[in-house]
Amino acid sequence: MAAIRNVPAVDAEHSRPRGLDDKTVEALGELSKALETIHRVRGHLYSAHQLVGGADLTLDRVVGLLREAGHGEIADRVERDLLGRNLLPGRWTFQIVEEFDDGYYAAFQEIERDAREKLAGGRRHIFESEMKERRRTHGMPGHEATP
Repeated sequence: MAAIRNVPAVDAEHSRPRGLDDKTVEALGELSKALETIHRVRGHLYSAHQLVGGADLTLDRVVGLLREAGHGEIADRVERDLLGRNLLPGRWTFQIVEEFDDGYYAAFQEIERDAREKLAGGRRHIFESEMKERRRTHGMPGHEATP
């Protein structure tokens, strides 16, 4: 990622504050990109939470079907060793996502916001805004700076 000095942003909301250097714009762009990745991680954790929960609920049917088919020993094992089992020691998935949300995720969001506030007056996506301005074809439909 390389910022180019003196490139206007697409609008005032995303413009570079006076005196903000290229390296800082690039660093804030990378920090934002990393946060976006963590947003995706959070989504995957919630997907895992829902998938594991759904699989656990399916085990009720599995146990019933195994019993009906005369496989009580296997049904007992599924019921005893899998049904309601912790995914990690002492934790169901809801506890994992809560710990992630309240810990790492919250800290990441706060640090990214604090860096933007202190270094760029809170402005977001300065790097991307300047990149859009460099890459768009002025005057062409679909290449407008703003809606």
